[in-house]
Amino acid sequence: MTEANIKEKFNDLLLMMQANGYEDLDILKLAFEYAAEAHEGQTRLSGEPYISHPLAVAYRLAEMKLDMNTIVAGLLHDIPEDTQLTLKDIEQNFGSDVAILVEGITKLGAIKYRGVDRYAENLRKMFVAMSNDIRVILIKFADRLHNLSTLDALPNDKQLRIARESLEIYAPIAHRLSIGKIKSELEDLSFKYVYPDEYQWINKIMPKEYEAKGKFLEKIMQSVSNKLLENNISVGSITIQGRTKHLYSLFTKLQRPEVNMDISKIYDLLALRIIVKDVGNCYTTLGIIHNLYKPVPGKIKDYIAQPKPNGYQSLHTTVFAEEGNIVEFQIRTNQMHEEAEYGIAAHWNYKEGANNKLNSQNLKWIDELIKWQKQITDNEQFLKTLKFDIFQNQIFVFTPKGDVIELPEQATPIDFAYHVHSSLGDKCVGAKINGQMVNLGHNLKSGDIVEIITDKNRKSPNSDWLEIAKTSMAKGKIRTAINKNKKSPLS
Repeated sequence: MTEANIKEKFNDLLLMMQANGYEDLDILKLAFEYAAEAHEGQTRLSGEPYISHPLAVAYRLAEMKLDMNTIVAGLLHDIPEDTQLTLKDIEQNFGSDVAILVEGITKLGAIKYRGVDRYAENLRKMFVAMSNDIRVILIKFADRLHNLSTLDALPNDKQLRIARESLEIYAPIAHRLSIGKIKSELEDLSFKYVYPDEYQWINKIMPKEYEAKGKFLEKIMQSVSNKLLENNISVGSITIQGRTKHLYSLFTKLQRPEVNMDISKIYDLLALRIIVKDVGNCYTTLGIIHNLYKPVPGKIKDYIAQPKPNGYQSLHTTVFAEEGNIVEFQIRTNQMHEEAEYGIAAHWNYKEGANNKLNSQNLKWIDELIKWQKQITDNEQFLKTLKFDIFQNQIFVFTPKGDVIELPEQATPIDFAYHVHSSLGDKCVGAKINGQMVNLGHNLKSGDIVEIITDKNRKSPNSDWLEIAKTSMAKGKIRTAINKNKKSPLS
């Protein structure tokens, strides 16, 4: 990136911030000049001027429509580590809020696989920083995305380390924060370094698959567009987008036993995403599609009436189209789409002085994590628990009243009971899944309706449940109840 390119990129950043509603951009101009001067003479391994990196970070944060202080912190985030200037200098020039954000990034340091203890302690620091101010991890995501995009300049061992930690740590955290766009980018940028052979194989077969399905999809798009117009759903208020399956997501789907690396069994390789102006039009559009094409049984999902616990909303349907093709549709409003792409960032209050410890549903897991990481002092156990509770794929199950509960894959009725309430777990004597009795060690699946059978006279859980429960929350509550019962004079 040349000096002219850098100036052009910064001008683009200014224009984007204006579009985001900011009129006074003096602080942003000052931060850019400050960072450029601080990094004067420094270059990245790619040979580009160092300022190109913080500028790219700030630009990505602006794309996420974050507040001015976050953008400024993105420009300044490497100054304490890589220049002679200090956090105190930043605070004097840009205020305490910016300085705290930069300090949060600096404290995180590099999360590296250099021994279990150091690795675990760095992860603990990351989650504490997230609980203090969620903007810290958003800056870290932007920082990591740009580093991944320029990874070719690094030695092979560093490429693999950075890509692996991005795939195994940052992408799952982005997923838990519902930031689907960043999760997918982190995965796809890391994929070719962590699994180079598989990446090459998928890249080799995908162009032909996309070309064949893409031409067919264009016909479907036209048919749907015409029908929507006939039903007074204005084309001006709707966009139909062909959606290519992200490569890493495709790779993980191909590995499923029922697919067995057969790409013809991936029905949503290309899909149609329809953006409409309101919820009513979402359901009207779903009806129009089902009048055109027969829906695949069991493949209609209403995440509008019943959102996922992380806030995701959309209508999904898979239909039998012409020539035996199966096509997936996603139907949502523009707001739903923004929230699906940018998760917690889409809920952001962009005004200065906003409360940055957001009490959002999809941040509760961070508070829970902070609590139990204090209880688990053994770092190996901490990493094992973290991998299951936080980084494991999540499932969504229902209470008999229809409330949605999010749990890790392989969770059991015991985990479900303690997730709902401690007393429900302590008094549990059995469970029904979809109306059928199951044992307490049964693995739950997404969509299950779980009913816990209780005995009000039961005083304490069974110690054997420590082997059945999978989540740290359930195990912690079981231990607490058992110990409390042992100390009780009535026991």
